[in-house]
Amino acid sequence: MKNNKKLLLYLVLALALLIVLINALFIVDETRQAIITQFGEPVGQPITKAGLHIKVPFIQKVSLFEKRIMEWDGDSNQIPTKDKKYLVVNTFARWRIVDPLKFYQSVNNERNALGRLDDIIDGVTRDFISENDLIEVVRNSNRIMVISTEAEEAVLIDADSLKIAHGRMAITQGILAKVQEIVPQYGIAVEDIRIHQVNYIEEVRSKVFDRMISERKRIAQLYRSEGQGKKAEIEGQMLKELNRINSEAYRTAEEIKGKADAQATDIYAKAFSRDPEFYSFLQSLQTYRNTIDSKSTIIFSTDSDYLKYLKDIK
Repeated sequence: MKNNKKLLLYLVLALALLIVLINALFIVDETRQAIITQFGEPVGQPITKAGLHIKVPFIQKVSLFEKRIMEWDGDSNQIPTKDKKYLVVNTFARWRIVDPLKFYQSVNNERNALGRLDDIIDGVTRDFISENDLIEVVRNSNRIMVISTEAEEAVLIDADSLKIAHGRMAITQGILAKVQEIVPQYGIAVEDIRIHQVNYIEEVRSKVFDRMISERKRIAQLYRSEGQGKKAEIEGQMLKELNRINSEAYRTAEEIKGKADAQATDIYAKAFSRDPEFYSFLQSLQTYRNTIDSKSTIIFSTDSDYLKYLKDIK
């Protein structure tokens, strides 16, 4: 009986020891870093080395934080530029926790850190864009722009005339530098910030689209005008060629008819000169054939030349 009680006692002690040991040990992997808190207050230095670590069981707790670079994607914000152009700006950033202890004491967790970054990055971005003109936000350098438009020759635009002093990249770097001055107090570091979208507000965007539509219509009308001009040119050339062909054909036809009439006249003249009386007789018969038929009634005097050859018939 006593042996059974001792065995049970040993089992209870072993189980209690196991529970204490499990609660005292914790693992930090390569992607995490940790701090130990006791009654809500940090104890000791942050643990950034991966491996098996020990804490006071039941009294101390472990808070784990991401060691890798994390993303921050901001919301679209409507921001006025220095030249009073309202833009919708969307930014993103990459950040990481560099001081877990300070991070825990200031923002406590990643959700709160993202909210703090919203305020900081959006505010700094608004300040920088409001201090610069629209052209500074959308361009990076003073390089010469070549704009090619349909139905038009390429147009060169000298960017120096636009007075670009900084450019988009410089503004982005300025935002990053300013944010990097602010965030260390929260135990975090912002590695990079980028502006990945700049657009007009809806009201201005509709006007821009209307202007683009008008430009497309103007180019279409230019194409139609050029087409009509080309059509008129082709039709004019065709009419000119047709008139030339008709004129040459008429001239050739008249030449042929003239030659035929000349040949016929020559034949008639030669025939007439051989026997004028016979030729006159044939012409009179042809006249009779053309003027007298079975339905016609003609009255002539007896001395009419028309009946000259009829009078001689016996």
